Amino acid sequence: MFDAAALLYLIAEMPLHAGTGSTIGIVDLPIQRERHTQYPLIQGSSIKGVLRAKAKELMEKSEVELIFGSERGANGNDPSNDHASALSVSDARILLFPVRALKDVFVYATSIHVLARFRHSLMGDQTVSGIRDVIAHLEGQAPLASGIALVSEENEASPATTLVLEEFAFDVKQSRDVGELAKLLAQQLFPDEQNTYWAKKLRSSLVVLPDEDFRDFLQHSTEVITRVALDDKKIVKDGALWTEEHLPADTVLYVPVFATASRNNGKTSLSAREVMDKVQSMRMEDNPYLQLGGDETVGRGIVRASWQTLKAGKGA
Repeated sequence: MFDAAALLYLIAEMPLHAGTGSTIGIVDLPIQRERHTQYPLIQGSSIKGVLRAKAKELMEKSEVELIFGSERGANGNDPSNDHASALSVSDARILLFPVRALKDVFVYATSIHVLARFRHSLMGDQTVSGIRDVIAHLEGQAPLASGIALVSEENEASPATTLVLEEFAFDVKQSRDVGELAKLLAQQLFPDEQNTYWAKKLRSSLVVLPDEDFRDFLQHSTEVITRVALDDKKIVKDGALWTEEHLPADTVLYVPVFATASRNNGKTSLSAREVMDKVQSMRMEDNPYLQLGGDETVGRGIVRASWQTLKAGKGA
């Protein structure tokens, strides 16, 4: 049973490629996606591996093993001291997706379905009841018809009646709920003064789209980058021309993270809250960045991480 929970928010600073390997499709190296929705995701095992690597830089080995479990084979032929991780890291799910706009460069797009999932991840936490309540109110309204976009009353990306995203035009419907949600998310995602611009950008550019329209953008508006490997004469090597799919910069994802007391066969233990506090403390104020996915040496996959502690309530 998990006794502590938190959300890890990931904001892409650079294009991010969390791949599935090669494919016979149009793109040689596509990104990871959910099977039933085709929403992009990043598998929890990848995120947990990055957190463990960061912990190794900041903690003693014994403390790392208390939180993340014994490394396979660390105890040789004596598995009696092996124990499982006290930390459970879920997949990173999409929350906000940047979509090119005719005005104001881009918008932060989402959908009711995505927001409903996000509300469930808040676990009934009364400290974030405002976000939960406003999403629940949006869920309770009539489903959005195709071609309709909900925007805040201070939206700057659209004229009075029309919003143009990529090559598609949406009829605009102003919503106080969207404005309130944008304000609450901005407080959580961009809390410090250094990100005042981005907080204002989110407050003025949040757009809620119909589920099907949003899914289409997730499928067709990712970045596809062509890469090559050259020999010493600057000629493309045989078979070394390929395409990679990336989540674009400014994509926002969230990761539910849970903890139990450390499982260490009766030795010195950490409570679930202590486990979570130690993991969250790894976000140093001067270095809140992690690297996820492939292409590390060409600067891809840099994300800014922030934590939100959750206190379980009576359901979502």
